[in-house]
Amino acid sequence: MDVILGYVDEFRHMKFRKIILQIVSLAIVVGSALSIWKSLQVVSFSESPVVVVLSGSMEPAYYRGDILFLTYFNKPFEVGDVIVYKIKDQDIPIVHRVLQIQQKSDDPLDQLILTKGDNNQVDDRALYPRKQMWLERSDIMGKIEGVLPYVGYITILLNDYPSLKFVMIGLMSLFVLTAKDPQS
Repeated sequence: MDVILGYVDEFRHMKFRKIILQIVSLAIVVGSALSIWKSLQVVSFSESPVVVVLSGSMEPAYYRGDILFLTYFNKPFEVGDVIVYKIKDQDIPIVHRVLQIQQKSDDPLDQLILTKGDNNQVDDRALYPRKQMWLERSDIMGKIEGVLPYVGYITILLNDYPSLKFVMIGLMSLFVLTAKDPQS
């Protein structure tokens, strides 16, 4: 607690020009993060190029807290691909494996897809909206292309304990605003 009070006291004694410089620095950090996110969206062709595994339904392939990198290229999906899909009116995407595919037409991209979690006993039809038996391409956010094990566990903690999110954002902002200027 004394450390935080020290940062607050230091912030109060800053000159106006230095305060503005620190606020601009914070804005640059936030802007850089948003730019990186948008760049990943463009490169991967996915609306959400990075997701975190929140459940154990894909164990042992993927565990809670794994960060998954997605792509969404104009290629047909294949049985065995691990995809991320989002159900209408639900916020949390689902990471599961393609179990079965049906072609709707001669277009190779016009597919109906059935999924299942590796650690689940049955397919995902119970998760789909009422009377929907298959996923369409519009339901799919992307295909898994890479994984960073356990690094996303902090996201799970931040979702499970919302107050921790505000404490973390506050501390990061305080550290950026009170950072010493390397030239002084």
